[in-house]
Amino acid sequence: MLKAVILIGGPQKGTRFRPLSLDIPKPLFPVAGLPLIQHHIEACTALEEVKEILLIGYYPAAQIQQFVTDMQHQYNINIRYLQEFTALGTAGGLYHFRDQIRCGSPDAFFVMNGDVCADFPLRELYEFHKEKGKKALVTVMGTEATRQQSLHYGCMATDKTTHEVTHYVEKPSSYVSTLINCGIYVFSLDIFHTIGEAFNSKQQEFYRNGNGSKDTGYIQLEQEILTPLAGSGKIFALQVNNWWSQLKTAGSAIYANRHYLELYRIKHPERLCQTQTSAAGDSCKNICDIFPDVHIHPSATIHHTAAIGPNVSIGPGVTVGPGVRIRESIILADAVIENHSLVLHSIVGHNSRVGRWTRVEGTPSDPDPNKPFAKMENPPLFNHDGRLNPSITILGCYVSVPSETILLNSVVLPHKELARSFKNEIIL
Repeated sequence: MLKAVILIGGPQKGTRFRPLSLDIPKPLFPVAGLPLIQHHIEACTALEEVKEILLIGYYPAAQIQQFVTDMQHQYNINIRYLQEFTALGTAGGLYHFRDQIRCGSPDAFFVMNGDVCADFPLRELYEFHKEKGKKALVTVMGTEATRQQSLHYGCMATDKTTHEVTHYVEKPSSYVSTLINCGIYVFSLDIFHTIGEAFNSKQQEFYRNGNGSKDTGYIQLEQEILTPLAGSGKIFALQVNNWWSQLKTAGSAIYANRHYLELYRIKHPERLCQTQTSAAGDSCKNICDIFPDVHIHPSATIHHTAAIGPNVSIGPGVTVGPGVRIRESIILADAVIENHSLVLHSIVGHNSRVGRWTRVEGTPSDPDPNKPFAKMENPPLFNHDGRLNPSITILGCYVSVPSETILLNSVVLPHKELARSFKNEIIL
């Protein structure tokens, strides 16, 4: 029997994901038609040994509970949300809820960061962990990055024969390795002894010497657990070539959307609209031009003269008028795209309206797909000189863009009614 833990953080986090996280918790933001962490849950339920999934975070329970209930009914598996009432760190949350994780004596448990997007190879990761036997406390999923980009992640040096992690540094100041930590793990239950030792050490340091922080329950998995374990023969890394990325900035949602839609071709082709007008769900029947890959919710209304795709997700209740062109974009629930408008490289928030003959466009610098780090694209919102980075255009919820205007490389906060065109601006 196995369990899975998904670490979803809390409302103080995800500030780089604004304005999209202002009205919906970041873990529930829809990517390729599904809330972000539903992709995690779906990957876990693909393993029949996984009997329980625990979500750990400090969002108010009221924001998460309905989602948890829906997932339990949809996947017929026990899912619980365990709320922290203060930030405990990636390892502190695990240790605080250790009794709930150990209940039922699982053979091991997965831990997944909630902002990770991936083709989750959980079966491969677990089999690798079992091969290492009882000496393995933790197996880390790793992937290859460039030398420059590796500095922004946890870097691992490994023994090429045994795959033991001999050195681990979180966000090093100089080059360590191009093998980086993906934030996906398999843990043996004995890991709680190691976390407990770190917890007790922090308490003793504070109460005996008056040093350190009063917040002794805040324990970071990467710095305080993985780094000391490296070289002990108890931590291993499995390098995979599967697609992997992180959802740190709002702009990264477009890249994650693209790759999840691509995965649907193999795993869930029924979620994609086809080029044939009658090949998919009701919302696709009257569409003449679909350029794969495209996901359209069945409740959306799409005019038959619209052209959609590639790499587009359209949410429930969306209305798309005649002559509209949408490409490389996410259109959230109940948005309206009026006649003959163009939406490129953009995210349109729920209940927003784009007027007639309007152009909403971003101009992202697409990564070279032949480079290993192309799968991790996470463009920053600002350049080093403080100017807005050429990126996707983002409309928050309840935004109104007037007819016959242009919105280029701009971010619009929720509940704004624009009166003119904008270029490279943040509209507060």
